[in-house]
Amino acid sequence: MGTVVFKPLAISVLAAVFFLIGSFRASEASSDGGERQQVYIVYMGHQHEPSDTMAAGGFTAAEAAHHGLLNQVLNDGSVALDRIVYSYTRSMNGFAARLTERERQKLAAMEGVVSVFPSRTYRLQTTRSWDFLGFPETARRSLPTEAEVIVGMIDTGVWPASPSFSDEGFGPPPARWKGACHNFTCNNKIIGARAYRQGSTGLSPVDTEGHGTHTASTVAGRVVDSGGLAGLAAGSARGAVPGARLAVYKVCWEDDRCRGEDVLAAFDDAVADGVDLISFSIGGTLPVPYFEDPAAIGAFHAMTRGVLTSAAAGNSALKGGRVCNVAPWVLSVAASSTDRRLVGKLVLGNGKTIVGASINTFPKVEKAPVILPINGSWCLPESLAGQSYKGKILLCAGGSDGTGPLLAGAAGTVMFNGEPDVAFMMPLPALTVTQDQFTEIVAYVNKTRHPVGTIHSAETAFDPNAPVVASFSPRGPNLISPGILKPDLSAPGIDILAAWTPLSPVSGNGKDNGFPAHNIISGTSMACPHATGVAAYVKSFHHDWSPAMIMSALITTATPMDPSRSPGGGELAYGAGQLDPVRARDPGLVYDAREDDYVRMLCAEGYNSTQLRVVTGSDATACPAASGRRRGAAADLNYPTMAHHQASPGKNFSVRFPRTVTNVGAPGSVYVAKIVNSGPRYIRVAVAPRRLAFSSLLQKLSFTVTVSGALPAGNQFVSAAVVWSDGVRQVRSPIIVHTVDVSNTTN
Repeated sequence: MGTVVFKPLAISVLAAVFFLIGSFRASEASSDGGERQQVYIVYMGHQHEPSDTMAAGGFTAAEAAHHGLLNQVLNDGSVALDRIVYSYTRSMNGFAARLTERERQKLAAMEGVVSVFPSRTYRLQTTRSWDFLGFPETARRSLPTEAEVIVGMIDTGVWPASPSFSDEGFGPPPARWKGACHNFTCNNKIIGARAYRQGSTGLSPVDTEGHGTHTASTVAGRVVDSGGLAGLAAGSARGAVPGARLAVYKVCWEDDRCRGEDVLAAFDDAVADGVDLISFSIGGTLPVPYFEDPAAIGAFHAMTRGVLTSAAAGNSALKGGRVCNVAPWVLSVAASSTDRRLVGKLVLGNGKTIVGASINTFPKVEKAPVILPINGSWCLPESLAGQSYKGKILLCAGGSDGTGPLLAGAAGTVMFNGEPDVAFMMPLPALTVTQDQFTEIVAYVNKTRHPVGTIHSAETAFDPNAPVVASFSPRGPNLISPGILKPDLSAPGIDILAAWTPLSPVSGNGKDNGFPAHNIISGTSMACPHATGVAAYVKSFHHDWSPAMIMSALITTATPMDPSRSPGGGELAYGAGQLDPVRARDPGLVYDAREDDYVRMLCAEGYNSTQLRVVTGSDATACPAASGRRRGAAADLNYPTMAHHQASPGKNFSVRFPRTVTNVGAPGSVYVAKIVNSGPRYIRVAVAPRRLAFSSLLQKLSFTVTVSGALPAGNQFVSAAVVWSDGVRQVRSPIIVHTVDVSNTTN
């Protein structure tokens, strides 16, 4: 986002902060015939060996083909050159163009076109976090191979002068690197940088918002000993793989927009440039069908070339089914807490102390009058215009990022926050509190002649309940494929300290003059790069592992979380559990899946052979014929977790999950399965065989898990797990059966 200003926004909608929220605000214009145009993405599947051979008009052969196809449907006097925004020619096939609805329909009916869909607009979705995950600076590393790992960051760009991105001691980029630095000075740490904005050229990838710098440093930032924010969260700021390289693809800009056509262009380049992993802290309010989702399309073609995409699961925890980035070839990451909280205190005149969330680095505000605004409790600048609250502590029930109280002269503010586990930086002394706390403060004000309060500076506090899934983190089920559990796992995403850009004030307020080198923010945007970093760490030891093997390593070694502390769905909220970097390096067994496996799953989801041949670029691609009553199902995908959607509560069911594991531990390993049940035993789980004896590394053995039973009405989910153990390693595959309504529209 060229210059996305990260504002706390209205406190009532904090679930959307720091995560790109999808919408359909496609750019529109009138065509000569009066019909409305908007940007559509025309997805044409696999790119057959892109050629640099120039055709007529100075275009490559692939670009010329796109122009020719589009010209067939234009009849208003315009030509393809006027309409095309991007041609995707490097790692996938397709283009983005401004089309009318009639033109879209004509293109969608053409041979070789998989889908034509509107380009949606998306918005953006450390020290203690790595220690909390048990991943110290002294963790075992493979430094020579770590330097060979290249992570692609699709985000808001990067601030290159941050010490987190120093290339001191780095050698030249890997010889296989094919990337470029456009309008940006790279070094041997940041080895690629590009920017995208609806086909514009001459753009700078420099981060003016901070989000991209924050996520990039979480993945691969060098160790910076002076980390912290004005004394808070002090320590060594660092990424998971300080020795890895970064390639930056800026797709998000100051108008809070990250356009779908730009996202797909970034994927197209990143994969062709030679990245090993892609970190994507971007998403939507609802998932969309796979081949109408630029990220799912880009990640599919990345997967076919051995590149794993790690993505934020979303911040829309308003109700179940809001988890996004749900394609099974994408690692979808939920957000959870660490054992460090940032708290602020309001001491009322009656001696009562209210403890809330705060990143307040201002001096103490002592015994100031506490009042509600004249208009009730809404604190937008326009709501407070013409009023003076000089020297007072203003109570705000919503509608404020602190700007309104600041402009009105307030000494401080106390705000109601529907997400009480998240702290925010404001441009004046402030803390956020729960609804009950806010009600208690208002009651004190209303019954006291001269109510006063003291706001203390923020401090750190220990949270013994961590990890707990974040209030804003979305809950499943997966609306696109209910038989695939999403999110996959959880990682730290609350109050995360990482590098920042001096071009963006940390409070998000343009009148704030605070431009420190680090900032503390929250969101699944922050959880995603933790998972990306651990995936890169695993990749540095196992460079030949497929994306599915790396995903499996992270998922099956995750630490189970307590469902009673994460209301809203247990595994539907946090997947397999909390990320464990050290165990992920040596998982023992992995579940592998390749392009053909995902194709068979897509067949079971309703895609046909003709569509999938275009996607894969192979005439050999075919959906299996139905066998009896069974044509295949999502349950057949060799996925590390197992999920079943039971639409009818109270009805008996039985579902089989065939699985194959690959031995990546010790050559002569014997694994025995244990079934772990959590909660009411409404289901029965059987594993056959219960013993797997391996004689060599990379040997594959198969087993089947059968889950049967009935869920009573009112019980929306029940979970269990199959745990394979060789006496040293624990390979855990969660099982969840749910009756959650998945009929919600995804449009």
